[in-house]
Amino acid sequence: MNVLVTGGLGFIGSHTCVELLNEGHEVIVVDNLYNSKIEVKNYIENITKKQVKVYIQDVCDKEGMKQIFKENKIDSVIHFAGYKAVGESVAKPLMYYENNLISTFSLCEAMLEAECYNLVFSSSATVYGTPERTPIDENCRLGPTTNPYGTTKLFIEQILTDLQFANSKLNIALLRYFNPVGAHESGLLGEDPKGIPNNLMPYIVKVASKELEKLHVFGNDYDTHDGTGVRDYIHVVDLAKGHLCALNKLNTEKIGIDCYNVGTGVGYSVLDMVRAFEKENNLEVPFVIDPRRPGDVATCYSNPDKSCKELGFKAMKTIEDMVRDSWKFVENS
Repeated sequence: MNVLVTGGLGFIGSHTCVELLNEGHEVIVVDNLYNSKIEVKNYIENITKKQVKVYIQDVCDKEGMKQIFKENKIDSVIHFAGYKAVGESVAKPLMYYENNLISTFSLCEAMLEAECYNLVFSSSATVYGTPERTPIDENCRLGPTTNPYGTTKLFIEQILTDLQFANSKLNIALLRYFNPVGAHESGLLGEDPKGIPNNLMPYIVKVASKELEKLHVFGNDYDTHDGTGVRDYIHVVDLAKGHLCALNKLNTEKIGIDCYNVGTGVGYSVLDMVRAFEKENNLEVPFVIDPRRPGDVATCYSNPDKSCKELGFKAMKTIEDMVRDSWKFVENS
């Protein structure tokens, strides 16, 4: 199968490319390098011993996207491309709405013109807003979201739902991620954001490596076991394999459009992750407590039963795997 991966040189996208190539698929990547590096192409090929075709281009470029579909016979698309930082979205909402929505419009128009109908969309647990219950299942109320990033994901889910209703040939899986962490066991691929990280694990490793002085923990007065926010952390390799499960579903069954949580079903607090990292890697992570960050919720973890039953997906890696592989990537960099 020929699979187009938008944002395929990014953190989750690159790991998914590895899994696709290992399963024998041909991979075409489009990435504008906004939060990624061209060297990732070499790492993917080094790990898999296979070639990946890369277009350095913005998915918002409608004519450019149409040209990619003309040059390649694409069977399915996995759509990762988009801005993803909760805090930044609160500060720069217009940037997030413009980029995340227009890139999806551009992609979908190119897909329909090329008669490519299978799409896996990178959504997020942020579509649930402040959860009405935990663990969160797919029948939980959607919204109101707590930040513009989550709102863009919710809007896109609705747009894709309307689009599929208008064109029944479309077959769309909406994957609602929880919190991806970790890195490829080779140490070649991992999360390497530019500047001060917005996500917990790359922040922890930058402090452990003394690139940053201390970890800023946003809030210790939440209604959780230690006062810090609780999240469902999933190893990025498990998450990547979840995309293959969704892709296989789309290519063997007509589902129309459906949503799936991709998580472990276990919640860990910020300090749980810090202590696990320190213990597994025998390192110290100094931290300071700051006020709560706008847009964050206290507790967010999944009920992954639907993904297990309908996609055959189950996360296998442990918290120790997550923190060990995260550090290995930094040591290897």
